[in-house]
Amino acid sequence: MKTKFAAGEAVNGAVERLTASQELREFSSDEIRDAWGLACSFDLYDCNPETIRSAKEIKRFVRELCDLIGMRRFGETTVVNFGEDERVAGYSMTQLIETSLISAHFANATNTVYLDVFSCKPYDPNVVEEFATEFFGGSRCATYVNLRL
Repeated sequence: MKTKFAAGEAVNGAVERLTASQELREFSSDEIRDAWGLACSFDLYDCNPETIRSAKEIKRFVRELCDLIGMRRFGETTVVNFGEDERVAGYSMTQLIETSLISAHFANATNTVYLDVFSCKPYDPNVVEEFATEFFGGSRCATYVNLRL
């Protein structure tokens, strides 16, 4: 069972948790601490169709995620529903944050969420994975961690 965090607490100790991360084992704690940023992709499968097709719920997700990982939103969340090809149709979301960007695409045909979080402020990808999977009701999540040096 992963640790649950209250809003804003997920940023505390993020560098230490990243140092212990399987995906970042090739980097030293100094490299992680001094990195320019962290870019992570989260592919969530078998999500709740009603949630991923609701602009209101997607915006709520962004607000709650930013609060949880201590990211300050810059401007409003943009959520647009488009796609002539049913294979890729669904909402797309962007949210500028003071330290970079959160974006996602919600694929209607497969009930999959493709979420990206890029920030020069440290955050714990495990916290994002757990929160997003629970929020969207996904059955599983594939997480990709990329340290930007």
